[in-house]
Amino acid sequence: MLEEQLTGNFIGAAIEVHRAWGPGLYEEIYERSLCHELNLRRISYVCQQKVPLIYKGQKIGDDLRLDLLVEQKLVVELKAVVELNPIHESQVLTYMKLTKCKIGLLINFNVSVLKNGIRRFVL
Repeated sequence: MLEEQLTGNFIGAAIEVHRAWGPGLYEEIYERSLCHELNLRRISYVCQQKVPLIYKGQKIGDDLRLDLLVEQKLVVELKAVVELNPIHESQVLTYMKLTKCKIGLLINFNVSVLKNGIRRFVL
């Protein structure tokens, strides 16, 4: 699946989840619902994907977890916060670098209209 099509399909799934629940719930509820929606749409993903941390050639752990890694191409960080901050954007960019993914999405479900809570990143 092309990256543009992949992000479009994923955003469609996220919008469906947001339509069903609206804002105001915990991030984990949106994550579990989104995983179910991705299954229904036959979009492959890994939830809470562990990422090995290598520092100067030494593995120092794998305690970093991505919210979602979709089709091994798209990093997704989910939030349910009052407002997104620059540190959230930095988090996505760092995850993209560590996974060598070229595209990433930061999605905040705590908004009245989901399109206002979506940020897309390309490396």
